Amino acid sequence: MSDIIVPAMGESITEGTISKWLVKEGDSVGQGDVLLELETDKVNLEISAEEAGVVQKILRQEGDTVVIGEAVGLIGSGSGVEATGAGEAAATQAPEAPSVATSPTSVESGGKAVEKSAPPIPSNSDGNGQTASPSARKLARERGIDLEQVQGKDPLGRVFQEDVKTHNSAEVSRTASVPASPAAGKSVSPPPSQTEYSKPVERQRMSRRRATIAKRLVEAQQTAAMLTTFNEVDMTAILDVRKRRKDKFKEKHDVGLGFMSFFTKAVVGALKRFPTVNAEINGDDIVLKKYYDIGIAVSAKEGLVVPVVRDADRLGFAEIEKSIADLASKARSNSLSLADLQGGTFTITNGGIFGSLLSTPILNTPQVGILGMHKIQLRPIAIDEERMENRPMMYIALSYDHRIIDGSEAVRFLVTVKELLEDPESLLLEG
Repeated sequence: MSDIIVPAMGESITEGTISKWLVKEGDSVGQGDVLLELETDKVNLEISAEEAGVVQKILRQEGDTVVIGEAVGLIGSGSGVEATGAGEAAATQAPEAPSVATSPTSVESGGKAVEKSAPPIPSNSDGNGQTASPSARKLARERGIDLEQVQGKDPLGRVFQEDVKTHNSAEVSRTASVPASPAAGKSVSPPPSQTEYSKPVERQRMSRRRATIAKRLVEAQQTAAMLTTFNEVDMTAILDVRKRRKDKFKEKHDVGLGFMSFFTKAVVGALKRFPTVNAEINGDDIVLKKYYDIGIAVSAKEGLVVPVVRDADRLGFAEIEKSIADLASKARSNSLSLADLQGGTFTITNGGIFGSLLSTPILNTPQVGILGMHKIQLRPIAIDEERMENRPMMYIALSYDHRIIDGSEAVRFLVTVKELLEDPESLLLEG
C-alpha cells in the first residue's frame, strides 16, 4: 500500500487546497492516472497515481488545505472494503505485538503491577499523543482548541482540518443555545453568522488564488510608496497600420496583429532609456535588471494572473502576439505552469477590454512599475489653433514605486511610451 502524497510545487509554494477529487474510494487506477486537482496560490495542479492499484482511502476532502509531503489518500491492491478490514485487523493486533522502540511503563490493575508498552507518539502529533495533520494543528492553535477534545472521523484516529472545523462549529452551536447565567452578569452573544445579516445572503468561501491576490495587493499598497502618473495616446497611427497590415500579417504569421505587441515594444524601448523602472528593491540595494521579461495581466475564471513574455526585447511583433495568445489561452484553461508565472520585470494590464476609461493599477511586487491601458475613445482634439478633429485616444497610466523612481523619471518614461506609440515605425528601430 502506498500513500498519495502532495508533491513539491516550487520554491514559493508550500501548501494548497484540494479543489476536486476525480476518483472515489474503491476505484481502480492505473499508473499516471489523475487522482485529484490541487489549487495553489498561482496555478492548479493535477496529482497522478505513482502506481496502479485501488483507491483504498481518501484521507483529505475537497476544500481541505494540505502541505507538501502530506498523505491525502492511500492506494493498494484489492478492493477498498478488503483493505479497510485488513487495516482494522492490523490495528487490533498491534498492541499485542511487542515493539523494540517502545519502553515499558508500570500501571496498576487490581492491585498488581502490570507491564504495558506505551505506543510511540507519531511524528505529526501535538506532543500529547494526538495524531493530527499540520493544517489541523495550525487551525486548532488559531481557534484555541484543545486537539485532545476533537473527535476525528478517521478510523486510525487521526485528526484533520475538517474535524477541527466541525468541532468548533459544534462548540459555537452549544454556546449559543445555553442561556447566560444571571450570576455572570453578561449575556452570551450569538455567533455573527446568525445575526450579521437581516436579509438573505449567500456566503462563498474565498478561493486560494483570490485570497492570495487580495493579500498581495494589500501588501503592495502597504509596502511601496506607490504613485500614478497619467498621459494620453493618439492611436490614429497604430490603427492605420493595423488596418493596412492585419490581413497580410494574419496570413503570414497565423496570428492577429493586436495592440499588445505595440505596447510591449514601446514599454521595452522606454525601459531601456529608464532602467530604474525595470528594477526592484532588495534590502538596501537596487537591482537593475538587464533583461526584459514583460508580464501581461490576464483575467481568468479564478482571478487575475500575470504570465510572462520572456526576453520581449528579442521578439518580433508576431512572436510577441503568439506568446501572449498562448499564455492567455493557458490561463483561461487553467493550464499555466509555474514557469509561465515566475519572474517578470515589468507588467502591462489592459482594463480597456472591459470598458475602463481610466484607472490606477496596483504594482505587481517586487516590480516597481506597471502600465495600465484603457479604452480607445473618439475625442475632439485640437490639431492646431484653427482645426479640431475627432481622434481615437487612449488614456495610459503608470503606477510606480516612488522609493526608487522619481516623479520626473516616471513622467518622462510615460511620455516616451506615448511618443513611441504615436510613431509606430520608431518601434522597429527600438527592436
